[in-house]
Amino acid sequence: MAFASLAQFGYAQQSNVNLTYCPQKDTEGLIPFSANLNSPDVQDDHTVIFRIRAPKAESVRLSGAMLTVLDIKEPVPFSKGDDGIWTLKIGPLPVDMYQYNIIVDGVSMADPNNEYAAFTAMPPYSELIVHGDGPQWYDAKPEVEHGTVTRQFYYSTVTEGMRDMYVYLPPKYNPNEAYPVLYLMGGSGELPSNWMYDGRVNFIMDNLLAEGQAKPMIIAIVNNQVIHRNHPKHVDLTFDIFNREMRECIIPFVDSHYKTIAKPEGRAISGLSMGGRHTMFVGLNSLDLFANFGVLSAGDNDCENTIGKFRNDPDVNSKCHYLFIGQGAKEQSGFFNVRVKGFTDALDAHNIKYDYYVGGYAGHDWSTWRHLLYFRFLRELWKK
Repeated sequence: MAFASLAQFGYAQQSNVNLTYCPQKDTEGLIPFSANLNSPDVQDDHTVIFRIRAPKAESVRLSGAMLTVLDIKEPVPFSKGDDGIWTLKIGPLPVDMYQYNIIVDGVSMADPNNEYAAFTAMPPYSELIVHGDGPQWYDAKPEVEHGTVTRQFYYSTVTEGMRDMYVYLPPKYNPNEAYPVLYLMGGSGELPSNWMYDGRVNFIMDNLLAEGQAKPMIIAIVNNQVIHRNHPKHVDLTFDIFNREMRECIIPFVDSHYKTIAKPEGRAISGLSMGGRHTMFVGLNSLDLFANFGVLSAGDNDCENTIGKFRNDPDVNSKCHYLFIGQGAKEQSGFFNVRVKGFTDALDAHNIKYDYYVGGYAGHDWSTWRHLLYFRFLRELWKK
């Protein structure tokens, strides 16, 4: 890793004409529309230059998932030029997508010159796309058939309001054929759209199907934000509310609008972080609904109680067709690993079968969750 300040600045594409795999590479000599600088500027050697014009600022720093990959613990400072432009170069970085913020005088913000920003339930952040020599396994590829994605709206009698979900249908979807359904969720602050734009789950699924590495399925990307995340009783209330939402609203909606395998072996539930905990505490305790589970970067220290119904079922290993538990390489220490270990220890104590996998090089971020889906979970799902 290296970082340094730069005086010069260049230009990048970011044109949005095509779904290119290298949108932040200089190819047209133009800056992003409505921006005054090019940031980020991604080089072919996988280094990245960030820039921001802030002549009155006293401090500018970079924070984000790429710093975890580079083993940097604190936000990295920019250097200020005489023209009021702050610059920073980092890398090289592994080819991937990363989320980041720029901190100006203590205020964290999205990069004002980067048009790739997250639409989420939290304050926005920016997307860095470090390109390789061609499209990656999470990119749209011209030689691959692509499925369709629909944003569906429904009224929830549980939350008493309009809600949405995204539904992926595989290429050559046949409305007369019954398909298994994966119910996929985000984490704290994530919306269904995040699995599309940050997670790239539709392109991941398209590419796996083209490679013959996964089975066709419907993916319902649902909103598991059912109570304000900062509500003082969020942990006490969210699981019961989401259990009702799945049973009374989400599953009935999907089964009534699509031809599904409407029984436990035809349903899977998975999520990252908070969505992984919803998978555990709602999904695992609902063997009448689900037989397949994906717990991404999640766990619990008190699994003896929280998954009591699941672990005490004498037929759990026959009812549970596939239980996947995954995390990133840099999650194997600290808070998140303690939770995951608490979960696997409880399963081991009751001789419950599961598939544990550590993948990629990242931490508690989208680099890990994309990797877990592509390299393991979606490949193994529905094999039983």
